Amino acid sequence: VPNYRVDLCDLAATERIFQEHPDLAGIIHFAALKLVGESVEQPLRYFRNNLNSLLNVVDCALRYEVPHFIFSSSCSVYGNATELPVTEDTPWQEAESPYARTKQMGEQILRDITRTHGQLHAILLRYFNPAGAHESALIGEAPTNPASNLVPVITETAIGKRPEMVVFGDDYPTRDGSCIRDYIHVMDLANAHTRALQYLMEGRNESNCEVFNVGIGQGVTVLEAIRAFEKVTGHKLNYRIGPRRPGDVVAIYANYDKAERLLGWQPRRNIEDIMRTAWQWEVARTQGAEVAR
Repeated sequence: VPNYRVDLCDLAATERIFQEHPDLAGIIHFAALKLVGESVEQPLRYFRNNLNSLLNVVDCALRYEVPHFIFSSSCSVYGNATELPVTEDTPWQEAESPYARTKQMGEQILRDITRTHGQLHAILLRYFNPAGAHESALIGEAPTNPASNLVPVITETAIGKRPEMVVFGDDYPTRDGSCIRDYIHVMDLANAHTRALQYLMEGRNESNCEVFNVGIGQGVTVLEAIRAFEKVTGHKLNYRIGPRRPGDVVAIYANYDKAERLLGWQPRRNIEDIMRTAWQWEVARTQGAEVAR
């Protein structure tokens, strides 16, 4: 399938893709706005974009009889979980941000639709915190706006694009006072998608809508992530402690036993691999930009 520059909130434009490709076997729906802090400031934009785009793609999947659907969900659906690690059956708590709410609602939409329309089979992949870059340093995260995710903020600070980074809070009830997250390498995450789609296409799914956690099962604090970067690269990072950021949960990390059992998936990379590849990517893209100038 070629690339199309299309706003998925435009149903007619979305439908043209399906009209031109009547043999589609499956859909992996990544498209969404994803910044927690921005969603707190712009909730209407997040609800409109993340939900309308999903509804349009699902509408087309049903009308053009595309049977397999992979949805990019998020660990943010759990909210401030009362038990860790979280399993797929861990009860949701109140969403901490409009972004998280759109993921909760997206999951509910797909459950309802697959219950009514049995020809559509869906997998909801609850991403934890994707980070890192391809080993080639040719593909990585390149935010169009100032980065807000931890790993690109770290690499941008280390290379001098920003004078310092801010750690949002050191008074959380964690081992060093900073938030705990489960960082998963993007290559491991990509592999989870191919395995999930294969699982559906082989008819191994146990129901029309299934959920899988996709994380490495280890919680890393923000300060531990900084130390991992410093260890791998030898660069001392300039950071300061700031106030808590609205929308952040205290701690979240995954139990991925279900994905291992049913999809045959396991993470192969750790936080140091994430920092190493992210740094290689940052250096490569910065040097490329300087050469282009």
